[in-house]
Amino acid sequence: MKTLANIIWILLGGIELAAGWALIGLVLCVTIVGVPLGLQCFKAASVSLTPFGHHVQYGGGAGSAVANFFWIILCGWWMAVAYLVAGLINCVTIIGIPSGIQSFKLAKLAWAPFGAVID
Repeated sequence: MKTLANIIWILLGGIELAAGWALIGLVLCVTIVGVPLGLQCFKAASVSLTPFGHHVQYGGGAGSAVANFFWIILCGWWMAVAYLVAGLINCVTIIGIPSGIQSFKLAKLAWAPFGAVID
């Protein structure tokens, strides 16, 4: 079932989301300072391509908290808001609820990617 849901997700915008995350990651990796941020973008790109069946475990320590603080200030807040809005729009219909739940999962990852581990 998750394979079918991932195929539908990809056809309805998942490929564009993953490509956007990957492009931002490549741009950030051009500079030495942006490499940690770029790596987090690649993590989000992998989950954005096929979110059904992936689980995100949050952890990390003080270093992750500090990095997430700067991430939120720079770009995390508007990415998370975009995923929240998409999730709310998806949850308007019963058929869209599973995609809405995945959008909420991606919103949390977009808000704080440092210290997150993808299963």
